[in-house]
Amino acid sequence: MRIVLIRHGEPHIALRPRTGHTGFAGYIEDYEAAGLAPASLPPRELAELAAELTQIFTSGRRRARESAVALAPHAALISEEVFVEAPLASPRIPLLRMRVPKWAVVSRFLWHLGFHPGIENPRQARERAVRATEMLTAAARHRGTAALVAHGYFNWMIGRELKRRGFSRTGSHQARYWNTVIYEHQDPKR
Repeated sequence: MRIVLIRHGEPHIALRPRTGHTGFAGYIEDYEAAGLAPASLPPRELAELAAELTQIFTSGRRRARESAVALAPHAALISEEVFVEAPLASPRIPLLRMRVPKWAVVSRFLWHLGFHPGIENPRQARERAVRATEMLTAAARHRGTAALVAHGYFNWMIGRELKRRGFSRTGSHQARYWNTVIYEHQDPKR
């Protein structure tokens, strides 16, 4: 069995604006709604890997769906909300202005410490990652390969679950667009 986890391409939104906490809250919403930047194309090696795919899983977010189409226009898309990114909330820190990537790091750190007002908490996200892993492994068991175009942090969470289940990994999870990590497992049930 082989499971390919792919982070979406670059979204069509400014990536490093400097803002305060209220601006970051609006940015989270805008980022979630953003599609794929027109110039963001999958790397040649990834496109070659995707050429064999007949179906590809994706989250329900526009940037993920558009990335999947750019990567494998011939493949059937299976868009599922179970694959959306683990959420972020904007921590209320008055007078502080930072670039958006720093806000995201602070927000993710605080999320793990218990700051998740009105959003999914880490335990719920881990449970969702287990469900996502089960969907992908079932597809890989049936087809040999399952591919997912989704989001960086949630792909990492799925990867942790795959490692727990005995999959070996090629590549590493990085905060790069089109980042690809391949998990493989010898399935005795095949």
